[in-house]
Amino acid sequence: MTIRTTSSALAVAIALLAAPVAVAQEPGATQTVAIVSAAPLVPSRESALAPKRHHHHAKGDALEGFNRVMFSIHQVLDRIFLRPVSLAYKKIVPKVVRTGIRHVFSNVGEPLVFANDLLQLKPKRAIKTLARFGVNSTIGIGGLLDVAKTSEFNLPHHDNSFGNTLGRYGVGPGPYIFLPLVGPNTLRDFGAGVGEGAVLPLTIGTPFDRAELQAAQAGLSGIDLRAESDAELKALLGGAVDPYATLRSAFLQDRAATIAELRHGAKPVDSALDDPLADPAATGTAPASEPGVATAADPLPADPAAPTVEQPAAPETPASPAP
Repeated sequence: MTIRTTSSALAVAIALLAAPVAVAQEPGATQTVAIVSAAPLVPSRESALAPKRHHHHAKGDALEGFNRVMFSIHQVLDRIFLRPVSLAYKKIVPKVVRTGIRHVFSNVGEPLVFANDLLQLKPKRAIKTLARFGVNSTIGIGGLLDVAKTSEFNLPHHDNSFGNTLGRYGVGPGPYIFLPLVGPNTLRDFGAGVGEGAVLPLTIGTPFDRAELQAAQAGLSGIDLRAESDAELKALLGGAVDPYATLRSAFLQDRAATIAELRHGAKPVDSALDDPLADPAATGTAPASEPGVATAADPLPADPAAPTVEQPAAPETPASPAP
């Protein structure tokens, strides 16, 4: 199962975290009971039923209390506005029109991808990005058609951002940040995205400095991606006991893998995160073959709607004949 920093990247973030699921209560932390002469040895029924609270935050999420409140607000906005509008957009607007709009916005961002390819010292990839931009801007009618990805040119799109460039040169992600209608982010990527979003308005000017264009690009991209990713979001968060923690882990692990690939040339086999992609509110350990339960070997929660596949029993070894 997929975060995210330009205006289109912010739209991706909007889509990747907007899921129509309820926010579960925070898992409780073990409380320390001070035993004094007047205190009973057995806790009362009222204290046993009292809600438990977090006394710590996950690594990399120093703003967890604030982020959880923002996540709850986002969930409400998604349920009453973003998801209904996105699904209506998908139903009303023909697919060929939606695809064309998506291609145009992607083509507009190719110069920024090219610049970051160069900053990351990836000249071959930068040349391909520049060639892709040239082909789609001309033969593809300003990017309306993605001609460059066809077998004739074999120039598929790849994402890149200034946040990736900073990570490539060792800048840490900083604290995790979640904002309504913006989505999961880190301090590094959020700051890089703000700076990157000002490049085209400052270097080219009109029409990229027009607020109407920027709002239309962010809005349409976010609505389109929210609609297209609805099924994936349900599979990721629909069965999670703590959707906030599941989304946070998925986002941070994806960003860590992207930066590791830029720095070392390959994605790490084992995640270095102390907050693995497992629902922290879930208890107990289940075998890897049990459907719908995340384990250390399979950190992604299984799709609760997926059918259960029974593993065939191992063939019995025939007994050796008696002498």
